[in-house]
Amino acid sequence: MTDKGETRCQFYTCKCFTTDNIFLKDYRLHVRFVSEQQFRLDYLTLLKKLGCDTEEQWKDVLNKISQEVDRRRCLSVTSAGRAAAIKDMYQPLHPHVYHLQESYLSTKLKQIVEYCRSSDATEDGLLDLLDQEAAPRVYHFPVFEKSFCEELVEELEHFEQSAAPKGRPNTMNHYGILLNELGFDEGFITPLREQYLQPLTALLYPDCGGRCLDSHKAFVVKYDMNEDLDLSYHYDNAEITLNVSLGKDFTDGNLYFGDMRQVPVSETECSEVEHRVTEGLLHRGQHMHGALPISSGQRWNLIIWMRASQERNQLCPMCNRRPSLEEDEGFADGFTKQSEALMNSSCVLT
Repeated sequence: MTDKGETRCQFYTCKCFTTDNIFLKDYRLHVRFVSEQQFRLDYLTLLKKLGCDTEEQWKDVLNKISQEVDRRRCLSVTSAGRAAAIKDMYQPLHPHVYHLQESYLSTKLKQIVEYCRSSDATEDGLLDLLDQEAAPRVYHFPVFEKSFCEELVEELEHFEQSAAPKGRPNTMNHYGILLNELGFDEGFITPLREQYLQPLTALLYPDCGGRCLDSHKAFVVKYDMNEDLDLSYHYDNAEITLNVSLGKDFTDGNLYFGDMRQVPVSETECSEVEHRVTEGLLHRGQHMHGALPISSGQRWNLIIWMRASQERNQLCPMCNRRPSLEEDEGFADGFTKQSEALMNSSCVLT
């Protein structure tokens, strides 16, 4: 375990980050953009079928892609700048929520983790303690106490109302907060991942890096009747994802799961999963899923994309190719440079 949540080594980003999985919200489509010629050949016919009929609409698509590519190329620098500005100018409403305490966690989660840490823990024994959803290998369990969820949402709303700069999670979520920029990584998310989540993932997902999670990206998304209502069908840039419903009062907005991303949509049947406040849904990052629209109120969700460099170093989960790496800040996108011997070794629980 690291001291004070420090990263263990230099992390990297795959160069495909600037070209792949660009989301066009107007057409609910993820695209790859290397050049206009490639893009036209790959997507012109499909975009016409989706309603991109005029030259003006085509130019609008290209403009939005250009803006997103520029944003991604400058992301590390702009994110570091925002984090520094936030630290300098923002006064937290509830400073204590930035540091994980066991009292924030549900009694049920602490019982589950205690079992996972025991010498005779098995996957079957753990499954007896969890509720499995209709979707395969999707589990839900209480994560936080309700009082903590309420204070955390109050803190996030206070930040949203401040003059501090804000970065949004990704191209699909336009309303939300990057928790590393707000200062949650070191004292909260890293110990939560290392001390409480990895004992579960090591038993549940040993085949996709559950034993050797070594980085993450954590953010909060907000759904509101006047903002984002839902989330399109997608997969995550993660080996394993935890999605916790923090509040507030809302109706509908259940999640739905299909199959793994390698399975064609035409061969997929989706299963709907209720998402209750204080509870988390744990699933494989490559498991296709989405969020149905809320019909009233406002909902906040905590998302933790957990990553295992030993898995993704061999195959980038976003471009499905051997990653071509470039240096980045912090946990970056969870890639590391390792020797072939280490890359081929089995993950171990640390």
